Amino acid sequence: MAKVRLAGTVKDTKDPNREIRARLFYELFSKGWDIYNSNGDQQITLSNIERKIIEADAFVFTPSATLEDLFKAISIFVGYQTLDKNLSGKPTVLLNSDGSWTALYALLDHLNALGTVKQKASEYLLEAERVEDVFDTLEKARSKGLPDAGRKRLGDRAGVSYETPEPSGNIGNVCVFCSATIEKHDYLEDGYTLGKLLAENRFGCVSGAGKSGIMGEVVRGSVEAGGWTGGSNVPHIIELEGLPAGLSSFWLRPDIYTRMEIMIERSDAFVIFPGGAGTVQEMLALMIFKHQGNKSMAEKPVILFNRKDSNGTRFWTPLIKLLGEWCYERQFVVVDELADIVPTVKRMLGK
Repeated sequence: MAKVRLAGTVKDTKDPNREIRARLFYELFSKGWDIYNSNGDQQITLSNIERKIIEADAFVFTPSATLEDLFKAISIFVGYQTLDKNLSGKPTVLLNSDGSWTALYALLDHLNALGTVKQKASEYLLEAERVEDVFDTLEKARSKGLPDAGRKRLGDRAGVSYETPEPSGNIGNVCVFCSATIEKHDYLEDGYTLGKLLAENRFGCVSGAGKSGIMGEVVRGSVEAGGWTGGSNVPHIIELEGLPAGLSSFWLRPDIYTRMEIMIERSDAFVIFPGGAGTVQEMLALMIFKHQGNKSMAEKPVILFNRKDSNGTRFWTPLIKLLGEWCYERQFVVVDELADIVPTVKRMLGK
């Protein structure tokens, strides 16, 4: 029997989600679905989320979205984008009866308009406004299938992990989360400049180890300026994006979640550059770790570059608004100018 995984939590007996979950149980169980995580009490971590995805055949997210719910939903969307075989044929429905998912749709539509998200999010994260609509939405998606993500595999092989010691003169490692798909020249130029500035200021550069888009340019800028570069990637994404030349260290990981873990562990600060759904996913992971007091994020600053394009549009304004409900002052810092990024990292690290 097919299993649907319910996201969301029930806080107490007065939580309105308790009644919604009960109605979902009836609708889905009576029509042939087994319910996974019925009590909403199973903790998801970067280490176990891929296993939870493998165990389920579909996903339903309840209203009153939390920061963790947003992370799980965007993670599934990133999996669809990157052709994760463990998500093949598995539909996702967001029950948006309270409008708590609307800001996520708006953010992804914004990124689609800017070109860093190629897919229409609402075609993958299917919206239902009533409990009664969830079953039909799931069944139609299972019958019809999900749209083609439009990605082509390059055929590059994953290779193996390797390690080169960091130079004795390095004063820290900065992880840059950014787009591997955007090809606009001014964005690519900014990525190259950031990589170069990090190297010139004796910072190692950690990345998602893709050779395309801004990500590839950040690595290239650092390498050509003589910097140390480390990166992590997974086999199925390497087939889509390839690996950049010149990495000092490479950490091959089996999934995007353990990939994030090693990048976080090996970094002293984080820069959120213009990016797509994967960058949103990474930002949410950092904020969740901050909330949890995770030791791997202790004293590590997060700098978000809210770049302004030629039309005057600030890249990350919808993300900043989305995070406003959960993130406290100084959990991340916003900078508007490329030239301010490295000085801000230095100041926040006390360098």
